[in-house]
Amino acid sequence: MGGIKIPVVIKSEITADESVNPTTPVPETGSRQDRTMLLFARVMEGGKEDEETTADLAKLTKLLVEEPELTKQGKEPIVPVIDADCLDTLFGCLDMRQPEAVRTQATLCTAAYLNASGLEGKRKVTDFFHAKMQRATYDDYIVAFCAATAIFPLEYDLMAELFHIEGFLPSLGSLMTRKWKSKKIEMACLKMLNAAAMKIKCHAAIYKYCNEWLDDIISDDIEARLDTVWHLDTDLEVEKEGADELRRHCKQVRNLAGVVYMKISAVPVSASQGLGTEPRKPATDKIEILCNRFAKMIVEDNPENPEYVQYAVEALAYASLRPNIQERLSRNTETLKRLVTVLDSAAPKSPLTYGVLSIFTHLTRYRPHESEEQKRLRQLKAYANAAGKSQPNPLSDDARVTERCKLVFAAGVVPVLVKHCKSASLASLSLIISILFSLSATPTLRGSLAQQGGVRVLLAAWNALPAETEDTARRTAAHGLARILISTNPALVFRQTPQTAAIRPLATLIAPADPTAETRDLLPTFESLLALTNLASTDDDADTTRRVIVRTAWDDIEEQLFSTNTRVSTAAAELLCNLVQSPAAQAQAQATNRTKVILALADADSPKTRSAAGGALASLTAHASIARTILTTAAQPRGLDHILGLCREGQEEGGGESAGPAEAEGIRHRGAVVVANLLSQEGELGLLAREKLARAGAVEALTVCAKKSRTPEVVQSVVRCLEVLLGGE
Repeated sequence: MGGIKIPVVIKSEITADESVNPTTPVPETGSRQDRTMLLFARVMEGGKEDEETTADLAKLTKLLVEEPELTKQGKEPIVPVIDADCLDTLFGCLDMRQPEAVRTQATLCTAAYLNASGLEGKRKVTDFFHAKMQRATYDDYIVAFCAATAIFPLEYDLMAELFHIEGFLPSLGSLMTRKWKSKKIEMACLKMLNAAAMKIKCHAAIYKYCNEWLDDIISDDIEARLDTVWHLDTDLEVEKEGADELRRHCKQVRNLAGVVYMKISAVPVSASQGLGTEPRKPATDKIEILCNRFAKMIVEDNPENPEYVQYAVEALAYASLRPNIQERLSRNTETLKRLVTVLDSAAPKSPLTYGVLSIFTHLTRYRPHESEEQKRLRQLKAYANAAGKSQPNPLSDDARVTERCKLVFAAGVVPVLVKHCKSASLASLSLIISILFSLSATPTLRGSLAQQGGVRVLLAAWNALPAETEDTARRTAAHGLARILISTNPALVFRQTPQTAAIRPLATLIAPADPTAETRDLLPTFESLLALTNLASTDDDADTTRRVIVRTAWDDIEEQLFSTNTRVSTAAAELLCNLVQSPAAQAQAQATNRTKVILALADADSPKTRSAAGGALASLTAHASIARTILTTAAQPRGLDHILGLCREGQEEGGGESAGPAEAEGIRHRGAVVVANLLSQEGELGLLAREKLARAGAVEALTVCAKKSRTPEVVQSVVRCLEVLLGGE
């Protein structure tokens, strides 16, 4: 077969004496139409260096990129002069037999043309493919398939329409199963199918019409093929010995066929998408065999065939959606480490980078968190659907995913993620966030994640992602940050970055993502409150962190004190206990309604909530204004009863959940400090405190507290309070 022969048709006023020399520069003056046709003429010229062709295509791209804006300004359009021969020239540069630099620039030029030409350009693209299919030579097939591969990501809907032309897909089978094959046309066809299988519009159609011969290429049964050849009526004399290589598909073709097969079989897409209702054959065994093959390809070093690694990564990215493949890959230490190495050396924003990140995302992804109501509803649906067939795969249980996360972390993926974060695309950045978020679910990994730069990456990602379009990814980054900060010492994590940088991301999680939703996931709220509590416990002398938390999130924190979820309200109370050490929080708590809430929480069912509320009151009642509010307000008549209830903690007839011995001792200590603070107020306020506490039964409550307590500090506080109450001092 010869190369691609494209007729030279130049539609401009260039005379025969002004023939185009490949080395003649394109003038920057003159009409845009003439410059366009001159550039196409130069690309059509044979015998040019690749650099010259690439430069001419780059100039064409620039003219086409400027076309929409200049046309609006009334300038002459250049799209009308780009006829079928020009498109034939441009799409010929997309041929896989062309150098990569030429193909890359031709792809950019094609994208610019489709954007500038609109419906007219789509019509010409359709005519181009119809013409190529009608001529049906090997060269025509190769150019058409390569052009389709490049255009699919640019205009998927347009190519999908051409893809579904009656008879097109079934005809590929006869093209791919001829007894004497062309490697180039096979590769071009498979590359097109690989691009088409990315979305549902073509996915099911490929399965229906191409599954059988794809399976045949993957298996490549030599003996069966030989038997077929010997029974064919052919005048070629074929010897059985030494003829295998002529009749079998080459390794590259088998690998790419495996990638396409993986896409149409591993992803659970119904084959009945407008193509009938035939059931899909189980492909689990074939997928596992292919996974083993691609895992070996990744481990093997193939510097002369870098496409092998790309094929392997792309196939495993689809296969790893299946739990059984996730288990196999995660326990293959050699493959995991090799994937980390491939990611480390991959170019930023490349398909290879995205593919490896997708694999790690699938290996570490947990099932979505379900409320108890959602679990019951899913179980009912499972029982109603063929006796529970839709039950979750046990390989996706949290315990299994946790083990996979530990194996992925041990392979050394985090430092490489930190490296790629600096120049990652938005899509890759979202995958990096997802991986770190999953790893942060394991408490034993959180310290190492912080040490290896996980906190820095999540903070940078949260700030880099646009809030308007990437709100989900930002919340995931903030949630991962919260998990790490729950279990680590902020003083060790924030050595180079101020810890106040983490407050805004954490504060966004306190309020629910969708306040109108019927069911809410409170886990982000709960864990962000815990993380903020940890930050508020280690502040500097300037009280910076607490002041920023109060300024940024006080209202949301206060709202969570009323949460119907006990754990959330307790976490909010514990955070409040740490915040009221700050004058800024004390000023916020001056209002009566804040004091009422804290007093009410002192009588909560949860001992942790009672402890947190007691701690907050122990700090606040040292101030005369707060003490006056508690003693004089009529809005909380049982406020002193709740305070004395802290002193009685551990008494059998007390309400709420029972606290452990150590926890009960702490609650009693907080109650004794609150009573001491009230009694220590000066003047009339101190007299009022003594009178109201005595009337509320403070002597009896403090006596119980003294008898039950074993800590000297608690006993001493109680004794001083009793001396004031009984001695009248």
